[in-house]
Amino acid sequence: MPCFVPFSNRNLDTSIFVFRPMVVVVDNLINALKLFSSSTESLGCVHSSIFRSIHGNMIIWYGAWIKRSNENKNSLHASLLQMLTNVSSMAILADHSFFDAYAGESKDGFPAAKFSTGDIISIGAAALASDNMDELSYANLALFKAHFKNMQGAVSGVCMRSEMNPRVVCLFVWKSLQSCYTWILNNDYRATVLPYLNRLSPDIKFDIFRVVYVSDDDVPSFQFLPSQQMLENGGGSKQGKVIQGSKNAAADV
Repeated sequence: MPCFVPFSNRNLDTSIFVFRPMVVVVDNLINALKLFSSSTESLGCVHSSIFRSIHGNMIIWYGAWIKRSNENKNSLHASLLQMLTNVSSMAILADHSFFDAYAGESKDGFPAAKFSTGDIISIGAAALASDNMDELSYANLALFKAHFKNMQGAVSGVCMRSEMNPRVVCLFVWKSLQSCYTWILNNDYRATVLPYLNRLSPDIKFDIFRVVYVSDDDVPSFQFLPSQQMLENGGGSKQGKVIQGSKNAAADV
């Protein structure tokens, strides 16, 4: 079953943890993060995923959570940081935050940016140089709106802003690695995108990732493949309702 990033934060909270591996065998870190994913389910994590940079030295853990108050979210974040001390010998935690998704589109009709193990994702991030977070968020959205429909091979995309750091992110899901490369080369990312953001942010990053794990990879698929009618009407076991809630959250955005 695919994982997804919602197009708004109305029904789900989303979090991202960025790691820079310090070990030669990165698979050990990925396996540790898979165990971390399993342990977050009891805390209300609906689904999670791990992205591995194709060209760089970066691992991203993504999680979507049952919606909660800001106070409970801060408590959860502290608990997650404590749990991640187990991987401190294998990686540096370079960045971490909950994110608000504030815009998104898809070309496949699904109301969220969905992806499965093996899919290609590109992520662009810009940190704020001033106190005007709204201006940076708008610039990120304007770029998304200007480019997405003409991005051949891009299946979906979502704009997010950090709740804990002055940073915005734009995430795209691609049909293939080749289609992502083609867009970057044909549209000259440095000439068309970077100049627009440079006036607002001195810290702009872009990377391409492969999805190496989604939390349902280890679960028999027949347990979590409800029909569209079920997604709309609800029902099922307690565990099914958690998954059901994530689907409805996507359908409602």
